[in-house]
Amino acid sequence: MDAVLVQEQCNKIIDQIETVIVGKRHTVGLAVAALLARGHMLIEDIPGVGKTTLAKAIAKSIGGAYKRVQFTPDLLPADITGVSVFNQKTAEFEFRQGPVFANVVLADEINRATPKTQSSLLECMEERQATVDGITHMLPAPFFVMATENPIEYHGTYPLPEAQLDRFLMRLNIGYPKPDEEVTIMDRQQFHHPIEDLKPVIGAGDLLALQEEIKEVYIEPSVKDYIVALVGATRQHPLVWLGSSPRGSLALMRCSQALAAMAGREFVLPDDVKSVAHVVLAHRLILKPEARASRAEPTQLVDEILASVPVPVLERTGRR
Repeated sequence: MDAVLVQEQCNKIIDQIETVIVGKRHTVGLAVAALLARGHMLIEDIPGVGKTTLAKAIAKSIGGAYKRVQFTPDLLPADITGVSVFNQKTAEFEFRQGPVFANVVLADEINRATPKTQSSLLECMEERQATVDGITHMLPAPFFVMATENPIEYHGTYPLPEAQLDRFLMRLNIGYPKPDEEVTIMDRQQFHHPIEDLKPVIGAGDLLALQEEIKEVYIEPSVKDYIVALVGATRQHPLVWLGSSPRGSLALMRCSQALAAMAGREFVLPDDVKSVAHVVLAHRLILKPEARASRAEPTQLVDEILASVPVPVLERTGRR
């Protein structure tokens, strides 16, 4: 693994996205980490902070096909995966691909669609394929789903089921920009949107190669034990009814590998694990009624877990 080359390519993507998403380098870095880890991302935030722009910028930066699906109560699964249409000339059914057949798919306001429609993404996100009328169609590679939710409006929405939430590698928010950053946004968009100027900084093939490189990042057995201990602690916490599954352990491992590679390292530090613990684990926790009564938040419980689980000392570096 060429750690320097991986870091350079990741920085190219992040630097370009930052030209349209101002002052959110940490959030952009997490989005790129999810992309490198071959995962999917859920952004829960208010309208107007740049969720759609982020998805477009990612697609343009990797030279990938981009599709946006506006989720509404009347949206059907076929509107996402595609449909078989009878061709009278050939007397055969032809499959017409839905918007999910793209490299970057934006599922906008995913919680406004019915559970049946939401579930049509389950197979796509996990197995990277779509089955329509009994025939399985492989999705393009790379394949990245970025879904959005508005945390303020609940009227006419359908909360994502646990199985759907678990398919997302991480959940995060973008947040408001600082005043000076907001001025910069206005300056850059006064005459035209800077996203129109974005060009691919790497190709789809380069991204697939990066995703394979990420798998080569070394993780000491003690760090793997640390990941398992953190996930195990979510299952033992007194305020958690259902903790994270082994999918959470895999998500922590993959995200940590991605962060290490983005930092130019060939090995994972415990700090890498800690830095993604909140965005990877919090949305996988189902709290008990008494937790809701005491207004405990999943992120607070992750804080408690991080404070309670001993951090290993690495044999290679002697660092915690």
